[in-house]
Amino acid sequence: MLTGSDLLDKVKDLGDVSKSDLVHACGYVSTKKDGGERLNFTAFYEALLEAKGINLSTGGSGSMGKGGRKLSYVATVQGNGNLLIGKAYTALLELSPGDEFEIKLGRKQIRLMPAGASEEDEE
Repeated sequence: MLTGSDLLDKVKDLGDVSKSDLVHACGYVSTKKDGGERLNFTAFYEALLEAKGINLSTGGSGSMGKGGRKLSYVATVQGNGNLLIGKAYTALLELSPGDEFEIKLGRKQIRLMPAGASEEDEE
């Protein structure tokens, strides 16, 4: 999937083509369970807006989660003892599967520090 200036250049090069062809040519395609292709229009348009300097996923108290719900920045311990942060928060922090963190326990607080980072780096 093209992003940034590469995406803008490709859109400009393609000129007047159908929206489907544009999304496909820029790589915003996934494979369905039946083997067919699905065009990811939303991801394409979000990347296009971001490439043009418009970021829809900026952090802050006005951030939105799945279904347009406002993020509460409150997590609840689940019945099995797990503490789930949620995809909306990991997306805000641009975290990827496999990212590692050190758990720092303080007085009535938990801090997640990226593995290998010093505490000064995080403040």
